[in-house]
Amino acid sequence: MQEYERKQLLERIGRESATVGVDIPERIEVQGTEVDLREFVFEIKRRETVPAGERERVERAKRNLRRERLERKEQIEAGEVPFEEGEVLADGIIGIDRALEALENLDGASVEAEAERQATADKKRWMNFLKQALGNDDDGPQVRGP
Repeated sequence: MQEYERKQLLERIGRESATVGVDIPERIEVQGTEVDLREFVFEIKRRETVPAGERERVERAKRNLRRERLERKEQIEAGEVPFEEGEVLADGIIGIDRALEALENLDGASVEAEAERQATADKKRWMNFLKQALGNDDDGPQVRGP
């Protein structure tokens, strides 16, 4: 995989909007085990609240999904897979992110808390945009000219 292709894939999975319009994968291999991910997420989300006995199962699933996401990302970062395989890994990561979002929003997060989280994310995106547009980075303003 070329360096620019690797960077392109990493940028794609790092986008905050990467999961917009993406479906949760039907099946996915997580930690060497085939999982019916969509069915699991929908089964859990159908309930009004997650019973105490199921909470540990959901938390375990989230840990496994995060671990799988990290492993896939590291494969892309290493750049040792062909670009086509990297695209498949990136698609899987975005699907995992979508499932994690759904599982993180369990336990009836209030509308106000969700709105506040969204407003904070919007502000962060706006500030990042302004920094890029004005030529600033984390180290302060860029000096231009002689």
